Amino acid sequence: MLPALKVIAAGLRRTTEAIATELAQPGSTTPDWNSTEWRLAKAVAAAHGVSPLLFRSSDWKNSEWRVFLETQREHVKVRYQRIATCLKDIDTRAQSVGVPIMPLKGSALHALGIYAPGDRRMADIDLLVHEVDVQRTSELLGELGYVESFATWKHRVFKPAAGKPFETLGEHRDTPISIELHTRIRERLPLTTVDITERIFPRSPKPGLNPYPSIGALMNHLILHAAGDLAGGGLRLIQLHDITRLIPHMTEADWSTLWDGHAPDGPWWALPPLRLIERYYKGTVPESLLARVKRECPPLLRAKSSRQTLTQVSCSHLWVRALPGIEWSRTIGDALRLVRNRFAPLQETRQTREAIAQTQLWVAGQGWVTSFQRYRRMLKILTRGAPRFDMMYVVRAAFDSSRAAP
Repeated sequence: MLPALKVIAAGLRRTTEAIATELAQPGSTTPDWNSTEWRLAKAVAAAHGVSPLLFRSSDWKNSEWRVFLETQREHVKVRYQRIATCLKDIDTRAQSVGVPIMPLKGSALHALGIYAPGDRRMADIDLLVHEVDVQRTSELLGELGYVESFATWKHRVFKPAAGKPFETLGEHRDTPISIELHTRIRERLPLTTVDITERIFPRSPKPGLNPYPSIGALMNHLILHAAGDLAGGGLRLIQLHDITRLIPHMTEADWSTLWDGHAPDGPWWALPPLRLIERYYKGTVPESLLARVKRECPPLLRAKSSRQTLTQVSCSHLWVRALPGIEWSRTIGDALRLVRNRFAPLQETRQTREAIAQTQLWVAGQGWVTSFQRYRRMLKILTRGAPRFDMMYVVRAAFDSSRAAP
């Protein structure tokens, strides 16, 4: 049986903050945790995608912990080779049909040598194409054995026609590789949509796979993506680590990519993720950059971000928030719309939840995710609290894996 939810919540907070500090500044003394906390630490490392990195950088002395990290690195390494092969096949076919495609985020970081095979978990492959090339790209993916699973406002998700995900903690080498197909690079924060597609896609792309037009364009995407997940309470430590790994490669001209002269405003959304990086990876973010983005940030968000921790804005915060992202509202009208949408979800939100419930293991059989009884749903969150099903799935897997260990 699992511990009480309050015990889990407190344990997630302790282990998350310790792991974030150790990844940023390796060499701390092995924590004096009990067996429950070590199991929760495995859940945190898996959920935040940092198990392989911890195996390389941390020397905490706990045998079950070390075996878990080492095993995860091996699974991630094999899975990366499968992803690299898949990308090569996509490149070959895209060249043959004349379609420019751009691999995003993790794929791009690996291509630049920021990570070695096995260091960084990649849950799926993200691709960016022009809207006019969606049909041809879909057909290309179909030739590789993929079928469209569902679509959201952000992307279309393609999964292999054969194969099912493994119910396991963290990564498994044989888990099917999903592909998310984007035509825009944008985030909702949580109501204001920021679109940076024009800064991301190369101006003169060639058929096949294309890199980002600059290091600055990649950084722009990583920070915006982190901001979107932070606003929704789903940030992961690996996202902060990605940014810190890329910062040494940035020039002053690269940083200027955050300020697009054609955009109506500056990167007001960049301060919260950069402040979190500075909290854990001290001295990493240029002071002049922090000062500049601070001027762009709305007062409420600027004040809130000054004291946020990773736990508070990530899946490590066990409880479902009543009004996630309210501090990101730029006007009173935005705040009121957020409250309204929370009590009465839009049709698009309903459709997305239903698609997730049909395709993701962590919500299988959980009626709460697709329950749209607005007042009953919110009353439970406000009065009794409701745990996040995504994190509880990982926690259960961590306890199950520990019981199964020899």
